[in-house]
Amino acid sequence: MKSLNHYDAPAAGEHKAPFAIPTDLLIGDAWVEGSARGRIPVSNPSTGKVLTMIADGSVEDGLACVSAAYDAGPAWAATAPRKRAEILVKCWEMMMANAEWLAQLISLENGKSLADARGEVGYAAEFFRWYAEEAVRINGELAISPAGNNRILVQYQPIGVSLLITPWNFPAAMATRKIAPALAAGCTVILKAAAETPLTALAVAQIMLDAGVPPGVVNVINTSNAPGVCRAMLHDPRVRKLSFTGSTEVGRILLHECADQVLSASMELGGNAPFLVLDDADLDAAIDGAMIAKMRNAGEACTAANRFYVQRGVYEAFTARLVEKMGALKVGPGYDPATECGAMINQEAIDKIEMLVADAQAKGARILLGGKTPQGDGYFYPPTVIADIHPESLILTTEVFGPVAPITPFDDVDEAIRLANATEFGLAAYVYTSDLKKGLAISERIEAGMVALNRGLVSDAAAPFGGVKQSGLGREGSHHGLHEYTEAKYIAVSW
Repeated sequence: MKSLNHYDAPAAGEHKAPFAIPTDLLIGDAWVEGSARGRIPVSNPSTGKVLTMIADGSVEDGLACVSAAYDAGPAWAATAPRKRAEILVKCWEMMMANAEWLAQLISLENGKSLADARGEVGYAAEFFRWYAEEAVRINGELAISPAGNNRILVQYQPIGVSLLITPWNFPAAMATRKIAPALAAGCTVILKAAAETPLTALAVAQIMLDAGVPPGVVNVINTSNAPGVCRAMLHDPRVRKLSFTGSTEVGRILLHECADQVLSASMELGGNAPFLVLDDADLDAAIDGAMIAKMRNAGEACTAANRFYVQRGVYEAFTARLVEKMGALKVGPGYDPATECGAMINQEAIDKIEMLVADAQAKGARILLGGKTPQGDGYFYPPTVIADIHPESLILTTEVFGPVAPITPFDDVDEAIRLANATEFGLAAYVYTSDLKKGLAISERIEAGMVALNRGLVSDAAAPFGGVKQSGLGREGSHHGLHEYTEAKYIAVSW
């Protein structure tokens, strides 16, 4: 049944909410309560208090989303690329027009600082603009066969109905990074957003409808039964694509599910990013980069620097300066403009950080800063720096997903590369050196899908985002991200 359930998000200063945020399921042309009729609480991590309740989708609702996307597919695929591009441009314009309000919403349900939330909104919106430009450049190929007896004609066609599963840490950007290329390619989608941060995804979906995205092209489901609902959708033969961002553990399970229907799967999974600082590095730049790579989103990012390896000649100086910088950060509610390090997403996140820090301490590590959870409301953990890390500490092999920086010295480049590659993950890495030749040589030897050389930020809508080893399959962003939603069709023809 159709519903009018919504959340009246507070205004962001002078920026009033453009609409009341729907809190139900988007299936086809309507927001509906769904068949289960239950509701899921959405909390503010900065206070622990419930913001609102959202619809709890069932297996039947998931299959209804598949039907809506499948029915809308032929018309959307036949829509002229220029028309699809114009709609995506409108999505970008509307997101940017409401950027401050969206940032406030992200901070409320995610806990991140307003500064980080503003950065996310700009990054998220850019995927709409980038893929609006790419939508009209899905070029085919024409060649003469080696034998000369026919032509080889290749077209790139939309892969079909796509299930998009996004995490809670970047609720806007992870949605648009998948939706924009899928729509640009001519695919219809079902977005299964994280139950912790659904309001941003619901707001982005409403913006897309207001921008002219036809009914059924984008569908949104939230559910407390993610395994069951996603399994049912992935086993529906009308679904032909899965794009997932989340943990490697869940990614493995989803890949097993995809195998039954031989689905195309894009996986952006866990990270364990090394941050290498060589003796010849510009320490000012390295510290600034470390603060971005470690403390962006309070460390709750798959690209976050997880292990700091610093050459012995600058180890003491770098460590002292990092302690000073991280210790000066203001910890507080994400929605407070003065906050520099916001809340963690929930108590489970705090428990994991505490376990990793305690394990490191038990194995001989020294806490140079932080390391103790504060009392009070909300899910906060202080910026923390740890030295003298034992090689068998869990914190070196497990993604921290928090504001904790373990630092280990090294003596030579070969040792640094060995330490950097001593992980099953390979998403991002960071290297600081004033010698460009050396830096590029190290970057080539590091087993990671992305390397930031003398930079603390690696993400860009125009660049291929993804990892190697158990950090994932496929790429998002750039033209590579568009081709994840297409299939090459070869036509043999003679004339």
